[in-house]
Amino acid sequence: MNIFIKNLVAFSIIALLSIDSAKAQEIDLFKATEDSLNEQKKNETIEVDATFKATRMVHGHSVETTKKGILDFRIHHRFGFVNTGLYELFGLDNASMRMSFDYGITNRLAIGIGRSTYLKQMDGFVKYKLLQQTTGRKVMPISVSILAASNIKTIRNTDPQKPLTTADKTAYTVQAIIAKKFSSTTSFQVIPTMVHYNLVPKATDNNDMFSIGLGARQQLSKRISLTAEYYYQLQRFDNTHNSLAVGVDIETGGHVFQLHFTNATGMTEPTFIHETPGDFFNGDIHFGFNISRSFSLQKRGQSRTSIK
Repeated sequence: MNIFIKNLVAFSIIALLSIDSAKAQEIDLFKATEDSLNEQKKNETIEVDATFKATRMVHGHSVETTKKGILDFRIHHRFGFVNTGLYELFGLDNASMRMSFDYGITNRLAIGIGRSTYLKQMDGFVKYKLLQQTTGRKVMPISVSILAASNIKTIRNTDPQKPLTTADKTAYTVQAIIAKKFSSTTSFQVIPTMVHYNLVPKATDNNDMFSIGLGARQQLSKRISLTAEYYYQLQRFDNTHNSLAVGVDIETGGHVFQLHFTNATGMTEPTFIHETPGDFFNGDIHFGFNISRSFSLQKRGQSRTSIK
């Protein structure tokens, strides 16, 4: 009996030592694999993608460009001021809309056109991603996109004493969009902006108006994120306010659906940056929503790029 117990104890000790040895070998193998992957990453240049999940924040552009062969159909819908009360159903009785098509010529170059019911504006843009944030062997700490846009207010002139030409109704926008993705859930961008007006309200107003835009995104879950943007006017027209917007983005397959609150009435750069009449902190807030749907126009056999 004593011999049996001794053999059992010896066998148990050997078994435990074997298990510990196997675990140690497994840990060493895992560590070696992890070190190998880390070393491989150091020797590669990895692009940091999806800094923002869409090419727009709320109304302003993000650093992202529409990918090659993708047609992005967008609808921006804006109701009236919430503080108009029950008679106007808190703004729901009044609405304006912008419909647009953006297309990716390459992964870095995109173009787009749009039409707004507010002031019956037509607009178009060209956007190019100049720098892409990367990690690994070559590190680029930021992404940078350059935007050039124009818009025309085609609403009829109601004052026959002041006839306006097409040039008078046209404005141009240039932006440098500088962004950084700090983590998988947090991104931030700064947007130095110049808007040139061919015609300004007063003779003493500047034709070239400058502003600084700020944009941020915080992912809350796999499909929901919080987005905010703010434009500070370095120069401003009379009776205008800085534009502020806060939105909740919801991803549903090929759609990005956003609910937002903003004091901006217009949905083009000149109108929401320098022509916002409402004061957000005085209750002049619009409720609205944006919808984005992407379609692949690439030939069969080519890879489809999904919206991010």
